[in-house]
Amino acid sequence: DPHRLFLSLSPGANASIAAHLRTLTLRPHLAGTPSAAHAASYVLAHLRSAGLRTLVADYYPLLSYPASASLALLRPDGALLRPLPLAEPADPEAAAVPPYHAYSPSGAAMAPGVFINYGREEDYRALDRLGVDVKGCVVIVRRGGGYRGAVVVRAAARGAVAVLMFKAADRGGVERGTVLLGGVGDPLTPGWAAPSAAAAADDGGGERLDADEEEVKRRFPKIPSMPVAEAVAMEILGTLGGPQMPRAWSGTLPLADESGVGPGPTLVNLTYQEDKKLAKIQNVFGVIRGSEEPDRYVILGNHRDAWTFGAVDPNSGTAALLDVARRYGSLLRSGWRPRRTIILCSWDAEEFGMIGSTEWVEQNLGKLTLMAVTYLNVDCAVQGDGFFAGATPQLDKLLVQVTKQIQDPDLEGRTVYDSWVANNEGISKIERLARADSDFSAFLHHAGIPSVDLYYGEAFAGYHTAFDSYKWMIEHGDPSFHRHVAIAELWGLLGLRLADDPVLPFDYLSYSTQLHEYATALITLLDGGRSVYPLNASVDELTAAIREALEEGKKLQEVETSEEFAALRIRAFNDRLMLAERGFLEAEGLSGKQWFKHMVYSPPKDSESKMPFFPGIADAISRAGKHAGKGTQLGVQREIWRVARAIRRVAATLRGELI
Repeated sequence: DPHRLFLSLSPGANASIAAHLRTLTLRPHLAGTPSAAHAASYVLAHLRSAGLRTLVADYYPLLSYPASASLALLRPDGALLRPLPLAEPADPEAAAVPPYHAYSPSGAAMAPGVFINYGREEDYRALDRLGVDVKGCVVIVRRGGGYRGAVVVRAAARGAVAVLMFKAADRGGVERGTVLLGGVGDPLTPGWAAPSAAAAADDGGGERLDADEEEVKRRFPKIPSMPVAEAVAMEILGTLGGPQMPRAWSGTLPLADESGVGPGPTLVNLTYQEDKKLAKIQNVFGVIRGSEEPDRYVILGNHRDAWTFGAVDPNSGTAALLDVARRYGSLLRSGWRPRRTIILCSWDAEEFGMIGSTEWVEQNLGKLTLMAVTYLNVDCAVQGDGFFAGATPQLDKLLVQVTKQIQDPDLEGRTVYDSWVANNEGISKIERLARADSDFSAFLHHAGIPSVDLYYGEAFAGYHTAFDSYKWMIEHGDPSFHRHVAIAELWGLLGLRLADDPVLPFDYLSYSTQLHEYATALITLLDGGRSVYPLNASVDELTAAIREALEEGKKLQEVETSEEFAALRIRAFNDRLMLAERGFLEAEGLSGKQWFKHMVYSPPKDSESKMPFFPGIADAISRAGKHAGKGTQLGVQREIWRVARAIRRVAATLRGELI
């Protein structure tokens, strides 16, 4: 039994995972830099030594690095009060790249400072009530108001000239990150793969848009932004006058009670010079060819690049991936071959905006649309305690089954499932993947491939800082490395089930239950049910199709494989299960975010939307809230019809019928 053999290879796995993590985190390895190539070579060598066939795919996307930056506090008359440091206190040797925001434009600003709390719409409304306008000001914002790029866009829309971003209680760590807008992937090649050479198109290097084209410029903020240490932010905030800061804003910050929000009277002087360039990135693959269905792919992926040392993000996942490869290699040597092809992927340049995985999906979109069964993602395998999972709903049941087979890494005599349920009030809480912050995005949101995301620990205080080190992992995150082992076991066993089960272990009933819940929530949101009727009718149709498919699946599991045409019947049925998710894709994509095509789980354009499903409807509701009128209400109804049609396509695919 390959499943039992896979799990029997756990003794000693924690030591080998720790050794991988130690080596991978010896030095920072930002994508496109020489040290990133060392990490790629290390992963390649270990996939090869496990006995897997290896491949490397190179791309040259547009990446963004800091060239120079300065920050100073000035008196109201422009005289220097004091220079302020932009270095990271937690990185005294400056081993990592200086804190910066990738794709922040170059710029200079000398203007009064204003504190905008988290930089959300509600924070600007609070400033309006205080009579404070941020136009022409440098805004100081704390992290926690959603995607940092969206925070910068909101500030620019209100006339701010620059953004300084800090994390409360950062202990000296400064959070780097991307501010790329409008989606994921290389900004110069939206919808197709970045060329594999730095050469221009006329040299045979492949097509790229020009950096000054409108479609490219929309991907970058219009004003510079910079992350700073909390101590630096407090120095600025401590000099602000103006109306008193709301108690809800100042309560958790080390500030005097009477602190103001600004503007001024002191001036903030920021300069930033960006270095944008084409840089080489490398995706590394290990492939195990399927024995019966080599043209059906089960894909496991983790990114390898890091802002700093990357012990949590992402190399806890990389070390787990290499352990999965080791175990699969042992199975191969025992004579096992998977029914379907398994591909292990080590992505590059995820931190810049999921670039490595997105370029590969765009390059292979036709094949993946026809042949990819699932994508199983692990980014930060371990960032604390407690198991967390996200998935498209047809994989819920399989996730539950597999977590029941894995020993809990923290409690003797319990399974991962037992603790997972105990921590979530008696339910196996599975998040939905309506966020574009890891490598499942291109697979699910663009290609419609069922996806999973696994990790231990809800959040990590040292995220994207110099604290993301091996030292932190062995002292706090997972000293025994047993959580890493649990993730490797879960990940690898999910891969085995999806690669080996004759009938794919997909259960779409979870999907129809979830869609019914979404439709009910929408009725409440829209104060009535008539407009949601098309949605309810299509979900009912899907539920009927799912029940028929479940019956067919049960019968096929009892069929003797030696029976004439049995293998063909099972394969045809599996294809319907596999392709059903693609029905949720809409060819023209979301309004204003055309690259995102999934009508249920793409992230909405409105980053402050509280609706984590039906992104087209969510955006139409946001527009209707801002601009009341018949046209906007019609927009909501149109989006409801678009989703209803998508659900009907899924039902037709499961039935194996033309619509």
